[in-house]
Amino acid sequence: MNNTLIEAIEKRRTQYALGRNIIQAQEEITALIEEAIKLSPSAFNSQSSRAVILFGQQSEKFWHIVMNELRIIVPADKFAPTEAKINSFAAGVGTILFYEDQQIITSLQQQYPNYAEQFPVWSEQGSGIAQFAVWSALANAGIGASLQHYNPLPDAAAAKEWQIPESWKLRAMMPFGSNEAPFPEKSFIDDTERFKVFY
Repeated sequence: MNNTLIEAIEKRRTQYALGRNIIQAQEEITALIEEAIKLSPSAFNSQSSRAVILFGQQSEKFWHIVMNELRIIVPADKFAPTEAKINSFAAGVGTILFYEDQQIITSLQQQYPNYAEQFPVWSEQGSGIAQFAVWSALANAGIGASLQHYNPLPDAAAAKEWQIPESWKLRAMMPFGSNEAPFPEKSFIDDTERFKVFY
């Protein structure tokens, strides 16, 4: 069965070898990211997902912040692999910082107290959907990316640098750029371990 959505999803892979050899303009990439997030579903149509899109030197600045934070906790004699990994993220075209607006979540908890404990969970699910949508959209445009989670290490410095509202909580970061290495074969566990189907 042919399905264009599945075909697009198949292109979404983790790319660590990022470069700057892309044909799209920054404005085109920005529009793609924004549209993917806007079209992503959220519980109660809360639309709590937020994004900060950093290009060029701004993206490098973010990974420099992450590097400085990691130097505090990673022993110097073991820092070389960490430094190489962070530099690989900074080598791309840009980085998307995915946030969730906690003010929206708190407001929904007050409006619907019976579901209060579920709204943070649904927020995380919505954020994951938005991240997946953006990642798939970038991949479908021939742009490589990976999903990283160095929060909360850079949270405070990033909030100060880019004037992030206090209610925004950083959930993930996605460096992106040109695909500078082929993707390895993707393996899957057996379907019988993942699915139960009843007719």
